[in-house]
Amino acid sequence: VSVVIPAYNEEAQLEKSISTLVAFLQTSLQNPWQVTIADNASRDGTPEVGQRLAKTPGVDYLRLERKGRGYALRQAWSRSQADILCYMDVDLSTNLSAFPPMVEALHSGNYQVGIGSRLMRGAQVTRQWKREILSRGYNLLIRLMFLNKFSDAQCGFKALTRQAAQELLPLVQDNDWFFDTELLLRAEQRGYRIFEIPVEWIEDLDTRVDLLPTIIQDVKGLVRVRFS
Repeated sequence: VSVVIPAYNEEAQLEKSISTLVAFLQTSLQNPWQVTIADNASRDGTPEVGQRLAKTPGVDYLRLERKGRGYALRQAWSRSQADILCYMDVDLSTNLSAFPPMVEALHSGNYQVGIGSRLMRGAQVTRQWKREILSRGYNLLIRLMFLNKFSDAQCGFKALTRQAAQELLPLVQDNDWFFDTELLLRAEQRGYRIFEIPVEWIEDLDTRVDLLPTIIQDVKGLVRVRFS
C-alpha cells in the first residue's frame, strides 16, 4: 500500500502529520505500506522537513519542481510498484479510522477505486457553511451532468488499484484540483467499481485552495469531460 501526501508549503504541520500517519499505519494496517511525501514546488522549509522525515523507516520524499496536486499524485503513483495506491491531504482532515476498511475493499478484489465521502449518511463533517454549500452544489452539478453514482468527488482521501491507475492516469488531463473529479468520472466510464465510505472530516482553516479560481477551473473541466 502506497500512501502519497501531496505537500505545498507545509513546513508548519508536515512533521506532525507524518508522525501521526506512520504511528497509525504501524498499529492499524496489516498490509505492508510506504508513505511518500510529494513536495510539489514548495518555497518554504518543506524540503528540509521532508528530507529529514525520509530517514524514518517507511517514509520517502519526492521533490517536484511543479505545482499541482494532480501532478504530484500522477508522478508519485506512476513511480510506485505498490498494489494499492492512495493519497490523503497533509492536514489529515479525514479521520484515519476510515483508511483500513477502504484498503480492505480494494484488497478483496470487489472494488478498484475507494473514496471517503463527506456526503454519505453517517459522515460527520465540521466546516464553514459556505464551503458546505459549495461542495454540495458542485457534487449536484456533477450528478446532473453525468448521472454518476459516487457522492463526493473532492474529499482528499482516495485509493485505487495499480491496474486501475495504469489505465486511468493517461486518460486524466487535469493536473490540479479537478484531477480527483476527472479520475472518478473516467473510472465510472470504464466500469470500475467505486467503494465509498462515510468519513469524519474537519475543515482545515489554513487551506491552500483559492476558491474562485478553483471553481472556475472545475466547471471548465466538467464541460470538457462531458463533451469529450
